[in-house]
Amino acid sequence: MPWKHKKGTGPAVKKDLTRLKTPHTYAIIFFVVLACWILTFIIPAGKFSTHTIEYTDANGETATRTVLMADTFRYSYGLNTDFVADALADIRENPSQMEEVGVDAEALDALLETDSSQWTQKDLDAAGISDDEMYSLYGEGFYDTSKKLHKTANVWGTDDFGGFGFLNYVFEGLVSGDRSGSAVGICALILVVGGAFGIIMKTGAIDAGIYAFIKKTKGLERLALPLLFILFSLGGATFGMAEECIPFAMIMVPFVIALGYDSIVAVTVTYVASQVGNAASWMSPFSVAVAQGIAGVPVLSGATFRLVMWIVVTLAAAGFMMVYAERIRKNPQKSVVYAGDAYFRERMDAVTEEERAFNLGHKLILLEMLAVLIWIIWGVTQRGFYIPEIASQFFVMGFAAGVTAIIFKLNGMTINGMASAFQGGVSDLAGTAVVVGMAKGILLVLGGSEANVPSTLNTILYGIGRVLEGVPSFIGAWFMYIFQSLFNLVVTSNSGQAALTMPIMAPLSDLVGVPRQIAVLAYQLGAGFVDAFTPVSASLIGVLGVARIEWGKWAKFQIKMQAFFFILGTVIIAIAVAVNFQ
Repeated sequence: MPWKHKKGTGPAVKKDLTRLKTPHTYAIIFFVVLACWILTFIIPAGKFSTHTIEYTDANGETATRTVLMADTFRYSYGLNTDFVADALADIRENPSQMEEVGVDAEALDALLETDSSQWTQKDLDAAGISDDEMYSLYGEGFYDTSKKLHKTANVWGTDDFGGFGFLNYVFEGLVSGDRSGSAVGICALILVVGGAFGIIMKTGAIDAGIYAFIKKTKGLERLALPLLFILFSLGGATFGMAEECIPFAMIMVPFVIALGYDSIVAVTVTYVASQVGNAASWMSPFSVAVAQGIAGVPVLSGATFRLVMWIVVTLAAAGFMMVYAERIRKNPQKSVVYAGDAYFRERMDAVTEEERAFNLGHKLILLEMLAVLIWIIWGVTQRGFYIPEIASQFFVMGFAAGVTAIIFKLNGMTINGMASAFQGGVSDLAGTAVVVGMAKGILLVLGGSEANVPSTLNTILYGIGRVLEGVPSFIGAWFMYIFQSLFNLVVTSNSGQAALTMPIMAPLSDLVGVPRQIAVLAYQLGAGFVDAFTPVSASLIGVLGVARIEWGKWAKFQIKMQAFFFILGTVIIAIAVAVNFQ
C-alpha cells in the first residue's frame, strides 16, 4: 500500500545553506581575536633589531624610515644572568665601550651591586643597556636559549593591573595609536564626519541633487559608475586615497541606490576603486615610494610597467563591478544587502515632490561641499593634511551647510536642528567606530607590529621568509605576493607593512633570483587588493558603516572579487618575472 505520512509530519525540508544568517561583524572579530590569542600559545615570540635608513622620496627629497634588520631575528629568551654579569663587568672596565654603548656609569654600578640571578631586561634597560646593544655585542650568547618564550595576553586585565588581557581588546584597540593614525584618530574622524553629514543630509541638498541628476541625464546615468570608478582609482594611485573615501561614500550610497543598484556597488565604486589604484600605483608616496626606498630600488622606477598595469587593472575591475551592478539593477532582490538598503530606499521615497525641488539653497550647499572636497584633495596632496585636518575640514563643511540651510529655510532647519542632526549623524556611525577599535585589537593580541618588540607576528614574518628560500624564481615571486596578501589581513598600513616586510622580502628576492622591483610589485599588489576585504582595515570598516553593510555580507560579494584580483595579480607577477621587470 502507498506510504502515508503520519499526521502533522511531512517530507523533510532541505535546508538552504545560502540563506544561513551572516554572523555579526562584532562576532566575527571576536572569534578572530580568540584564534589569534590561541596562536600565541603555539608560536613563540620573536623580534628584530632595527635601524634608520635614508632614501629619496617621491618628491626627490631625503626621507628616513626605521626598518628591521633581516639577519637579526631571534626568539624571545630570558637572560643568561651569569654571562650578562661577566659581560657588564667587562664593559664597566672598558671606558671606550662604556661610551659606545652609552651606559650610565652610576646606574651600571648600582646594577652590579644587586643579585644578578634576578636580573631581567628591564633592569638592563634602566641602566641604559638595550637588548639590541647586547645582541650586537654578544649575539645570542647573553640569552638563556634553553626555552623560547611566548608573548601571550592574559584572559583579562590592563597594562597597569595584571597585564593586558585579550578580553579587553575593545578598549585597548580604541585607545591605541594617536590622533593621526589608527585607531583613535580614525574613530574620531568617523564620528566627526558622521556628525557633519548628519547636518548635510538634514538639509535635503543631496537628495534634491540626486533627483535633479537623474532627471537631467535621462538614462545615461549608468555611464557614471565606470567613470567614477576610474576617478577614485586615480585618487588611490596618486595620493593613496583611503580614509578620504568615508565621506565620499556618504554621498555615493544614496546616489547609487537611487540609480537602481545597491550599497555594495557604492562601496565598490569608491573604496574598492581607491584600493585598486593603490595596488597598481606607479607613484603613490605611501606605498610604492616607501617600499622602493627600503628595498634600495630607485624611487618611482618602473613607472611605465606600472602605468600600463594601472590602466589594465582599473578597467578590468570596473568591468567586474559593472557585471555585478547590472545584475542587481535588473533584479534588486538578488543583492545580499537588499533588506539593509531599504533604509535608503524608504528615505528617498519619503521625500515629497516639494522637497525634491532643486532650489538655490541646495545648489549653494552642494557647491560648498565641492569646494571643501577640492580643498581636502589639495591639502592632502600639496600640504600633507591627514586625519586631524580632514576632520576639521569636514566639520567646517557640515557647519556651513547648516548655516546655509537656516538662511534659506531648508527642511525647517534651526540651530537646535543642526545640533540634533549632528548628534544623530554621530550616533549612526558610533557602532562603526567601535569596530575600528575591535579590529585594532587583533593586532594587539598578536603582540603588536613593532619589529623590535617580541611578538608572534614577528615570528610568523621570519618563518615565511625562511620557507621561501631556495624556491624557483616564479614560485618565489608568487609566494611573496601570497604572503603580502595574507600579511595585509593583519597589518593594513601600507607604509607599516612596507617597513616590516620589505627588509626581508628584498634580500629574499636576491636569493630566489628575481629583481627587487618584483618584490616591491608583490608587496603593492598584495597590500592594495586585500585592503578591500580585510575586516582589520579601519578605512573599509568606516565605509561599510556609512553604507550600513555588515562585514560578513560584504565578504560574500568581495570574496569573488578577491579571487578575480588574485588571478590578475598572479598574471602580472608572471609577466614581470618573464620580462625580468627591473
